[in-house]
Amino acid sequence: MELDIWTEKYRPKGFDEVLGQDDIVKRIRAFVEKKNMPHLLFSGPAGTGKTSLALVICRELFGESWHGNLLELNASDERGIDVVRTRVKDFARTHALDSKVPFKVIYLDESDALTRDAQHALRRTIEDNARTCRFILSCNYSSKIIDPIQSRCAVFRFRPVETSVMLTIARNVAEKEGLELSGGAADALVAVAEGDARRLHNLLQSCAVVSRTITERLVYELASMARPQEIDTVLELALKGDFTAARKLLLDTMLSYGFSGLDAIKQIQQQALSLKSLDDRGRLRLIEHCGEAEFRLSEGADEFVQLEALLAFVALLRK
Repeated sequence: MELDIWTEKYRPKGFDEVLGQDDIVKRIRAFVEKKNMPHLLFSGPAGTGKTSLALVICRELFGESWHGNLLELNASDERGIDVVRTRVKDFARTHALDSKVPFKVIYLDESDALTRDAQHALRRTIEDNARTCRFILSCNYSSKIIDPIQSRCAVFRFRPVETSVMLTIARNVAEKEGLELSGGAADALVAVAEGDARRLHNLLQSCAVVSRTITERLVYELASMARPQEIDTVLELALKGDFTAARKLLLDTMLSYGFSGLDAIKQIQQQALSLKSLDDRGRLRLIEHCGEAEFRLSEGADEFVQLEALLAFVALLRK
């Protein structure tokens, strides 16, 4: 029985395998071909290829010796100033093992978790060791990186992976693993992953453990999400004035899939955008009330009371 984690098994090994960030890959490839590059700052949502591209850069630059020329740290675990002053500084000072490339690479994942003091210490290290080391910083929010570091890096902003690319990834993995994507399973995988390729791989592997034939319902069950049409039915019942039936169906759906009140509100907000029984003004008012309910839940309010209040508001929107 194969025990590989699919996120690692299908991690890109070269530039041609990096999907969904064509413009960024084109510019990075040009740096690598010249065996020279500036410090890099990768910013964007999780699962969009930031770490994969950083590893591809090292593979392409150093070949077989890439492990010895790379220091990879997760700044969310090691986020203090001492790490920058010891491990990072000591590695940055030493020369590369490969004479063809005159520098090593330090990859700092989740660098927006570094404390402000650590970032200021890092800025100085980046400045002092530019001849022997290049830094690749990865973060979800570039606004949390201090300006002096941003000004010393070429900034690349990663977008969520496009739907067409996500479908290609899902079908390629399914084919290689001998899986059958039946009905709307592929579309369900893409909808649940929301542009996160890592989540797509994990969800596919979870489904494969249960069944070699992956259905839409199986995808939503393992993702602890209701199918969009089930949330639509809840909202349609409420809009018809049948509040009791809408409330019962929503609670039954939550118990069936095992998702929380916050998850339910998020799905209601998503389905509100495409609900045909409401006009644009009604959709806006529903989304506004979803925001209020979500805020109250984050402040500790009872989720069932908030969900009932939200459904009551939907029922009052009936023309």
